[in-house]
Amino acid sequence: MSHRDLVASVLGEHGGTYAEQAGIRLADKPSPLFQLLVLSTLASTRIAADIAAATAAELWDFGWRTPERMLASTWQERVDALGRGGYRRYDESTATSLADTCELLLDRHRGDLRRIRPTGQEGEVDALLDALQGFPRLGPVGAAIFCREVQVVWPEVRPFFDDKAIGGARAVGLPDDPATLGALVAPTKVGELAAALTRVGIASSRQR
Repeated sequence: MSHRDLVASVLGEHGGTYAEQAGIRLADKPSPLFQLLVLSTLASTRIAADIAAATAAELWDFGWRTPERMLASTWQERVDALGRGGYRRYDESTATSLADTCELLLDRHRGDLRRIRPTGQEGEVDALLDALQGFPRLGPVGAAIFCREVQVVWPEVRPFFDDKAIGGARAVGLPDDPATLGALVAPTKVGELAAALTRVGIASSRQR
């Protein structure tokens, strides 16, 4: 089977981004970018990605799609919403860190993550990863998740494949070089491929 055939098979079985799964209509606008930041924060702990997506969707159901609206909620309301989404192990600490994230986003970036969007210059993706890790509980894993997903609307980040996506590529016999992987699909599909390969990588690691 050719690499392109393998990619088509992976997308057919595992396609769709995690942002889509979490009910985020991703666009280069403050609100959906904030939502992606929240999803990345939730997914960066030892919680299954599906639970993180379901929990994020629970938060949106309460209208907490902007930092201002998130901050208008009470700590207990956030704890309860996180618990209903299945995020019970870290619900209390995460309820606090989400408020801290909102305050930092408003104070440092005026609530708009487009202020740290790369312009296409060399080294800017690394700078973006560093900037993202300035948010509470968003370490290297969470920052990579954000970049993996945001490349759908920030082409300057493409092609971005984090370690889990690269692991998925190796598991199915695809190249592990990001540029080579990205060239196997249309530019607008790179983010979806990265998410699909991440799911493959996670499934593969569970089988070991």
